[in-house]
Amino acid sequence: MVGQHNKLKKLSLSKMDTNSMAASREQLTINIKEEKMGYDNPAMAYDNSPAMSSNPAVKCRKISNVGTVSQMIEKNTNNGVPHRKESLKAVYVSQPNPIRQTKSEKEYEPYDNRDVKHPTTYFETFIHMLKASLGTGILAMPDAFHNAGYLVATIGTLVIGFLCTYTIHILISAEYELCKRKKQPSMTYPETAEAAFSEGPKPLRYVAKYVPTICNVFLLLYQIGSCCIYVVFISSNIKDVVDQYQAPENRIDIRWYSLFLLTPLILINWVRNLKYLAPLSSIANAVTIFSFGLIFYYMFASVPDIETRQAVAPFKRLPLFFGTVLFAMEAIGVVMPLENEMKNPRKFGSAFGVLNCAMLPITLLYTFVGFFGYLKYGNETKGSITLNLPTDQYLAQAARLMLAFAIFITHALACYVAVDISWREYIEPKVERAKVFWEYLVRTVLVIITFTFAVAIPDLELFISLIGAFCLSTMGLSFPAIIQLCTYWNEYNGLQFIFFFLKNLTICLIATFGFIIGVTTSVEGIIEKFFLQKE
Repeated sequence: MVGQHNKLKKLSLSKMDTNSMAASREQLTINIKEEKMGYDNPAMAYDNSPAMSSNPAVKCRKISNVGTVSQMIEKNTNNGVPHRKESLKAVYVSQPNPIRQTKSEKEYEPYDNRDVKHPTTYFETFIHMLKASLGTGILAMPDAFHNAGYLVATIGTLVIGFLCTYTIHILISAEYELCKRKKQPSMTYPETAEAAFSEGPKPLRYVAKYVPTICNVFLLLYQIGSCCIYVVFISSNIKDVVDQYQAPENRIDIRWYSLFLLTPLILINWVRNLKYLAPLSSIANAVTIFSFGLIFYYMFASVPDIETRQAVAPFKRLPLFFGTVLFAMEAIGVVMPLENEMKNPRKFGSAFGVLNCAMLPITLLYTFVGFFGYLKYGNETKGSITLNLPTDQYLAQAARLMLAFAIFITHALACYVAVDISWREYIEPKVERAKVFWEYLVRTVLVIITFTFAVAIPDLELFISLIGAFCLSTMGLSFPAIIQLCTYWNEYNGLQFIFFFLKNLTICLIATFGFIIGVTTSVEGIIEKFFLQKE
């Protein structure tokens, strides 16, 4: 009995050693696969499994260094005690076939995976979209018509309005497609551009890593430039009203009014969520509508005959028209943040979504104001139509003050994009403690920067055209076309691809033409106004 018991014990130990060796060999195969081969799923490693190799939907790759595997098993099994070195067959690692996919696999839906802390409704987003577009640019539309002529300007404004709306649509569509491919709930403008360039033609893939920085630079320049214009606009309108109640010797410089605005601008830019700005945006929009009613009252008082106005202006002034209209109508900087903050983002780019329902009245209103403003004031049209209003009438003063309040709210929306770029993209990931304090500090510094440039530059009339031509011809027109081209580069063939390519190429050529002549004309005007006149 004792001898039989010892035999059974040895047999049991032998089985345990064999099982231990097999388990160790399997574990080491997994470890080697993870450490040497870099695969993600340990369960996909197996030792010449016929069940797996017979599956046509699975491809297998052979690990060639079998000798090393065998030596490691000999060294690490049986508690370090040497034993008989067993032969090890070739190890394969399964790889799923990228072509064949199971139909039961659910497609990733970005909109269903977004987690927004303070989502905005359709109406709130619509209000933000209107407020972002109805800025100081619309007040410069009569001057834009003066630079092009009422006939050319009317057609040009409608075309640019359609073009701006279309490029926003293709940008949002490309972002959605790239989010599905990358399995991300949302992307910023720079992230969308980088993802698109990385999937486009081979030459563009090499510069993909630099694209986010380029996008951020243009967006920051545009937002900071816009905020500078807002500060000067608010200050100049308040000054014109206050000056009517002061003696000429007691009137102060416009820079002092900018300084008085600094603290209120800092406080409103401390509002961290767009949802809390929606009530103020609603009030600002109502005030804007009422003030435009007053402006229309003055515009339609004793309107001159249209024959006294130019239908086609000299070509040399046309670039100023292009830059001004583009600056006035383009809201590319706030589009993606607004869409990403929506409770139901599908309603942003649909047929009756926020974008179409906002851009249609905006385009018509811009055309209307530009046409009748130029018809009223002709060659006397100034950079902002408020500067043409009477300075000694209460209604005109009320219109100026109400528009100053509306632009004050717009400043916060424009700075929100600048904060989104500078704080969330670059600074926040590097801050470990007191993040709220540092965010408020960044918001404060951005407001001070806009204030500093506004005080340093006494006249921003030509800078409106410069910013529109320099920043928005790239960010609002050419970049969305290139992003769509890269995103769907491999989706089209034959004539469909030719049409797709030529369409986006045409948009890029229009943007490039506007960029070159717009920047050149604006810079020439600045030099002539600030330097040549002094000589």
